[in-house]
Amino acid sequence: MEINEILSHVDHTLLSPTATWEEIKKLCDEAILYNTASVCIPPSFVKAVKATFPTQVTICTVIGFPLGYNTASVKHAEAIQALEDGADEIDMVINLSHVKNKEFDKIEQEIITLKKECLNKTLKVIIETCYLTQEEKIALCKVVTNAGADYIKTSTGFGTGGATKDDVLLMKEYIGDAVRIKAAGGISTREDLEMFLELGCDRIGTSKAVHLLVGNEEKTGSSY
Repeated sequence: MEINEILSHVDHTLLSPTATWEEIKKLCDEAILYNTASVCIPPSFVKAVKATFPTQVTICTVIGFPLGYNTASVKHAEAIQALEDGADEIDMVINLSHVKNKEFDKIEQEIITLKKECLNKTLKVIIETCYLTQEEKIALCKVVTNAGADYIKTSTGFGTGGATKDDVLLMKEYIGDAVRIKAAGGISTREDLEMFLELGCDRIGTSKAVHLLVGNEEKTGSSY
């Protein structure tokens, strides 16, 4: 698989709690240079990135991150602020307590509410698969589909586990035709990147793709 094809599906990510503006600018410069799908950044940097790179990058940010247990009204307010600041894509974390309480209607309504705010912007729903049973994963595939989200996403990268082949295959079986898959968490090799794309993922969330792919090419003198 060609490097530029892989990178075109990557949400180039920096969600470290200690991220600096210089690191965020470098992330954006790399995203522009290598044509990644987006940059995924903390909400507090969205406005500055939009001002500095008004049209050059697709800006993705996170809502209810990373634990998801904010109230629905707080997530709604977060989403409104992020969109006003210039976000093009929202990655929201579901409330896992609602899952364990079998309150799937609350999760569905929360997604519906955020999707209404997004309008033509992209909404991805993080279900944090490492904490879920198979039955819960299947139920959430249906919830995400019914709520009209654009993507279902495996993980925050801050949980006890990340994306797995089995979870992506399960999602492919149970999501609706309009829902795409984003794999994230623990993706640390070129083989991982290629595997998840070949499994049918449309996006991959990782901080390592540019270093893995382009760094190696630059060391060997190969062209991008």
